[in-house]
Amino acid sequence: MTTLACFHCGEPAADQPAITLELDGQPRRFCCQGCKAVCETIHQEGLTGFYQFRTEPAVTPRRLSDSELERIRELDHPLAQQAFVSPVQGGQEAQLLIGGITCAACIWLLENHLKLRPGVLGFTVNHTTQRARLVWAQDQVKLSDLLIAIHELGYSARPYQPDEAEQALRAEHRSMLIRLVLAGIGSFQSMMLAFPLYFEMVNDLSPEFVSFFRWFSLLIATPVVFYSARPFFSNALRDLQSRHLTMDVPVAIAIGLAYLASAWVTAVGGEEVYFESVCMFTFFLLLGRYIEVQARFRAGLTGNALAGYQPNVASRVQNQQVEVVPTHSVQPGDVIRIRPGETLPVDGEIVSGQSTLNEAALTGEYLPETRVPGDRVHAGSINGENPLDVKVLKAGSQTRLSGIMRILDRVQAEKPPAALMADRMAGKFVARVLVLAPIVWLGWWLAGADNAFDITLSVLVVTCPCALSLATPTAITAATVRLRRLGFLPTRGHTLESMNTIDTVIFDKTGTLTRGELSLVDCTVVGSQDRSTCLALAAGLEQYSEHPVARVFHHRRTEAVSGVENHLGGGLSGEFGGHRLYIGHRDFVEQHTGTPAPAAGAKHAGMEIWLASDTEWLARFRLDDEPRPDAAAAIDALRQLGIRTLLLSGDRSGHVDHIARTLGIDEAIGRASPEDKLAVLQRLGDEGRQVMMVGDGLNDLPSMAGAGISVAMGSAADLTQLHADAVLLNGQLAQLVEALKASRQTRKVIRQNLVWALVYNLCALPLAAAGLVPPWLAAIGMSLSSLIVVLNALRLGRAPTEPRHPHKPAVGAEAVS
Repeated sequence: MTTLACFHCGEPAADQPAITLELDGQPRRFCCQGCKAVCETIHQEGLTGFYQFRTEPAVTPRRLSDSELERIRELDHPLAQQAFVSPVQGGQEAQLLIGGITCAACIWLLENHLKLRPGVLGFTVNHTTQRARLVWAQDQVKLSDLLIAIHELGYSARPYQPDEAEQALRAEHRSMLIRLVLAGIGSFQSMMLAFPLYFEMVNDLSPEFVSFFRWFSLLIATPVVFYSARPFFSNALRDLQSRHLTMDVPVAIAIGLAYLASAWVTAVGGEEVYFESVCMFTFFLLLGRYIEVQARFRAGLTGNALAGYQPNVASRVQNQQVEVVPTHSVQPGDVIRIRPGETLPVDGEIVSGQSTLNEAALTGEYLPETRVPGDRVHAGSINGENPLDVKVLKAGSQTRLSGIMRILDRVQAEKPPAALMADRMAGKFVARVLVLAPIVWLGWWLAGADNAFDITLSVLVVTCPCALSLATPTAITAATVRLRRLGFLPTRGHTLESMNTIDTVIFDKTGTLTRGELSLVDCTVVGSQDRSTCLALAAGLEQYSEHPVARVFHHRRTEAVSGVENHLGGGLSGEFGGHRLYIGHRDFVEQHTGTPAPAAGAKHAGMEIWLASDTEWLARFRLDDEPRPDAAAAIDALRQLGIRTLLLSGDRSGHVDHIARTLGIDEAIGRASPEDKLAVLQRLGDEGRQVMMVGDGLNDLPSMAGAGISVAMGSAADLTQLHADAVLLNGQLAQLVEALKASRQTRKVIRQNLVWALVYNLCALPLAAAGLVPPWLAAIGMSLSSLIVVLNALRLGRAPTEPRHPHKPAVGAEAVS
């Protein structure tokens, strides 16, 4: 039997009751009323091109709860807008982060939909970073109305607040790009002038014309040296002052000497100028460094690092009045109110209210914990269904969240042995080059050679570590492009190279090996209604709740249940068909139904939710955090590569051992705090193990920093992604295996590049020292050496064609075609 797919999102569409809409003379099926409403909006606004342009399914729209709407309305407050809104001519400008974008058609739809709203002066979305710039007239429309309009299409929008690291990275990227373009233009122009003279392509040039060529080349090379090559000089000066030599020292000497000598010859007279060598030299070196900066910039992971975990504002309660204040002004002893869905900005103690808190960011526990007056709560926890008044005990840098960050900083401050060895080798290499150059000059000067300076410059240029410096970053960047297409994004230059030694992979559980959220595992009917009806009744009740358990049912077909009441700590009740319905924990339901409870089922790690009427028990729903579909296959593939696997989780339930047995993991450790996880890493390091840590929670940060390689899931917190060595963008664990294979190939290419660069230098150095290689030929040889290295590295960019998933239904334009 063929399952019909929703025309909008591609999810399976229910047969009964069928949700349809006639479009262009054809009936279209939908999985829910939300998808139908979005499709109607798109057609009413004349934006039907979305369904022809898109290449991926759309996101299923979700109805905003009352508390979510209230939080969005709070963004109209001037205090809340201080961090992400700035005045511009004619209105206000907000920087937003858009969620749910699957392809370019989503951006087209969002931009055109928002531009039709009154008061919107401009709206653009960056596909790479999924960040948006919204300009609107504040006197015509509220910001919250525009954000709600985005949510109604099925996407999410929240304030984007770049941190200092992001701003510095943006400035570095922009500055380096300008320097690179200027050096490239200078190289092209100077070569056009120099090559005809070198190869005598133009005959009978007068000395005046040659002098004109040299002065024009000086004009071209001057901005290249003083602007494009400026980082080399500043870094070389820093290295000399700190007595820690890097490759910038010979680079700066070669560029500076060649430029000064050429300027002297141009002004006074002489045989050779080296302006084209200076420009080419600068361009190729900048290109190698730009590649690394571009890879980090495209990752787009540094911005918004603390969003969701350190709120900008808090609601302080004083004399029964609630006042919105900046979080940094909250002091110990204050009482703040945390509404449903909000994140705690402080550590404190509940003084009134009872609710459930999602503490997965700090403990790894995926099941919400009930908290009552007198319980301690921590910053980073997310409130569930009821408001809480919390007395502040610790704020700012004293919270547990800040403590985790201090552990992270301490671990990252310790350089690994490989990094120390690389620093020592680079220093020795540079020192030998600097000693060799003056010896060559002195030897030729004592021999009475007129071209001693030319020979010395050739030695500096021909032995320049350009190919060596490009060998590793170019190969890693090419492999990064390949892996990014597959959904695995290295965010550090050493990641792929370091992955060759990995023999142990440690997984977090929640959100890594599992989906990270409750889902319906089983539905057992125990009454007179069928399974479909029981699910619809449960969804009809749970649509009025914001509890994490209720979200399991939010996207399902609902029955019209009326008079729904929320029984704190128990469940929900409502009216349907003349009967009273109850859903919740077994004890709660048993108190309200008049019949004996069914026999308890087999014990399991998840939770049970029961549905009953006032006359009979209807169904039992088993909820759990299920393993990811490809987790077992990924663990098996790692085992075949000879890699040991370990499950390390802060989960306090028996779910840890259950998941480990199900997936075939070698060892499992539960109830682990961030400090415990770091201790496990240190123990494995003492045993000589090379460890990769895969996680997604803030509690994984210290252990991820202490591991040889850290990998964050694509659904991880921004802060976790920021400090990871790689991010699994699509959450497919199978790509870890592909990354390990790619790392081995990358290591092979890096070795080839390094061998070529060393062989080239060993062969070219004696020739240059013997005076057989003029500076211009040395520059060409250096450039060709770099080009060979780059071309060899680009082979890593060939990505295998991904097969289309057979279970993925065609939607939109794909379905029509």
